[in-house]
Amino acid sequence: MSTTDAAITASSGAPADYADISALTQAARAAARSFATATTRVKNEALEAIAQAIIDKADTIIAANGQDMERERAAGMSEGLLDRLALDLPRLESIAAAVREVIALPDPVGRVVRGTVTADGLSVTQVSVPMGVVGMIYEARPNVTIDAAALALKAGSAVILRGGSAAEKSNEAIVAVMRAALESQGLPAGLVSTVDPWGRAGARAMMRARGGIDVLIPRGGAGLIRTVVEESLVPVIETGTGNCHIYVDAGADLAAAERIVMNAKTQRVGVCNAAETLLVHADSADAFLPAAVRALTEAGVTIHACDKTRDIMATVEGVDSVRIVAATEEDWGTEYLSLDLAVRVVPSIDEAIDHIRKWSSGHTEAICTRSTHSARRFRAELDSAAIAINASTRFTDGGQLGLGAEIGISTQKLHARGPMGLEELTTTTWIIEGDGDIRP
Repeated sequence: MSTTDAAITASSGAPADYADISALTQAARAAARSFATATTRVKNEALEAIAQAIIDKADTIIAANGQDMERERAAGMSEGLLDRLALDLPRLESIAAAVREVIALPDPVGRVVRGTVTADGLSVTQVSVPMGVVGMIYEARPNVTIDAAALALKAGSAVILRGGSAAEKSNEAIVAVMRAALESQGLPAGLVSTVDPWGRAGARAMMRARGGIDVLIPRGGAGLIRTVVEESLVPVIETGTGNCHIYVDAGADLAAAERIVMNAKTQRVGVCNAAETLLVHADSADAFLPAAVRALTEAGVTIHACDKTRDIMATVEGVDSVRIVAATEEDWGTEYLSLDLAVRVVPSIDEAIDHIRKWSSGHTEAICTRSTHSARRFRAELDSAAIAINASTRFTDGGQLGLGAEIGISTQKLHARGPMGLEELTTTTWIIEGDGDIRP
């Protein structure tokens, strides 16, 4: 049993409000130091071993996930969150494929960001280097366990994970599989570790582990993110909740807009890039809403409608009126993560932009329009991490944007913004080369 494994085992009786994770962070830092100089080949072989182990041990992982699913379903977890939690063979194959996509990406370490020769003859270059130890706190998303590890490893860092009690058994199995795969390649298991055995006390210990963890990334609901941002002593890259909007402009291609809305709302509801609010220009409302709302309600979506939307739908036959309810002020700020959509008719693009700026979480906003002027205004006057023009909000995803697996969607403005891939998991070092030079 390794030092880290022994520390985890011994911690099971720790007080609920305290966790000593120093042995774990020390093992992670030692592993990160040795791995910082790993070649691209070594990294890729480690990732291939992980990808293959996920498939080879699929039965073990799925059985563990089944325990989590049974427990959380009995506890009343929503269908959207259960969908996030669920693992089966096709999903594991997709996750393994995502790891292999990371293998195919360029190694971000050693990239020269910029360079110059100074007037004094010094050669100066800014070079990307590993973060060191990356901490990740997230909820009910066992795929993130693998994505975070794959990205951290390719970026030359170790990773410490806190995956939440809902995915406890799934993450336990996945971490064990990954650690064994690393050891099969002659690498330290401490490159991937978890504080899950300590529960919430482990998460709090990660937030206080300044000097042991170099950067902390929360991924989950607004409450989790707010807690980490407000309480962490470790530098935080803030990911955001996804109150994403779609605005259908006057004169938009209504058939295309309907496809976009359906995809953004119904393809997968329990994800941060799903649409939660639909805004429709008054000039398009009478033509667009009847067919669009009918399609949405037939797909099981409950429409939280403004008065104008309800007036329009009241004259439309064949629509399930039970699924059309009056919108409240709270609806405009809600990330549903379910088959619910807030719908409002607006008199102008100005009103749409004002609404989004008031209620958006800064994740992704989409406009359906034929007007280059409207598209320019929408892009320039909104301040979100991603803006989609005549495309679904569901494209705000590392894999979809060519980054490979992502570690989260950053809605802050410092260091990283939008989908965070490999480059966002590195920092830089300035290399100053002289020949006995001294500053005059």
